[in-house]
Amino acid sequence: MMRKIFPMRIIKVLLLAVCLTMASAAPAQNWGKVITGLWKTHQAMTITDERLAQMVSEEVAYMDQQNKVLGYNNSYSKRLRRVMSGINSVEGISLNFKVYKTSELNAFACPDGSVRVFSGLMDQLSDDELLGVLGHEIGHVALKHSKKAWRSAMMRSAASDAIGVFSDTWATISDSFLGSVSSAVLSAAHSKVHEIEADDYGYDLLKRHDKNPWAMVKLFEKLKKMSKSKNLKYTKWLKVFASHPDYDTRINHLKSRCEEDGFTRP
Repeated sequence: MMRKIFPMRIIKVLLLAVCLTMASAAPAQNWGKVITGLWKTHQAMTITDERLAQMVSEEVAYMDQQNKVLGYNNSYSKRLRRVMSGINSVEGISLNFKVYKTSELNAFACPDGSVRVFSGLMDQLSDDELLGVLGHEIGHVALKHSKKAWRSAMMRSAASDAIGVFSDTWATISDSFLGSVSSAVLSAAHSKVHEIEADDYGYDLLKRHDKNPWAMVKLFEKLKKMSKSKNLKYTKWLKVFASHPDYDTRINHLKSRCEEDGFTRP
């Protein structure tokens, strides 16, 4: 049976009606949160790619201010440029790379082309493994997964503002973590299909640069081992990589591709 699709204008009218009903039931001093939630929802539903990229850039700039960004001539920065040499854009989006000096294990790429890598992760990976994991993250951008994650984050932020009207506890959370769009960058979880697609993108990136894609298998084997180590900080990023699908599923998928393509494990 075909699912009925409602025009955007009807959805907006329904959304307005719901929010106005909530506003009438809310304490007067909290009406502002309902209105803010309505406006955020409208933005998330109608935002252009250009405006989204601008918003993302602003959030990334804020994160750059909150972290120690290593300079151009730092050894980590030089290594990152060497590993990513020749990879300057994806699907028409210019890429810009920076390294955060921290012991945590993380890396992310954003819809505006910003790619950030934590030095702690670089310490644990070979050059080919680093290329593979960044290929995975860039894959989310190229395949529009990251854009969808940011839109979802905006919707969650809007919903938290509205729900916060009726709960002091929820309102406190809403004003902090749930209200922050930038939190989606570090903790956004993609679907199982999106993760496999991003894995394949990283695999193909290694092939295009004449690297042995077994590096992707070794990468996930290493991440799986690190996630179980009591000596390493278990970050949100590793938790995301460990779920939907799990490490073993992803390792077996990439192994099969390597074997089908005739690559020998180093």
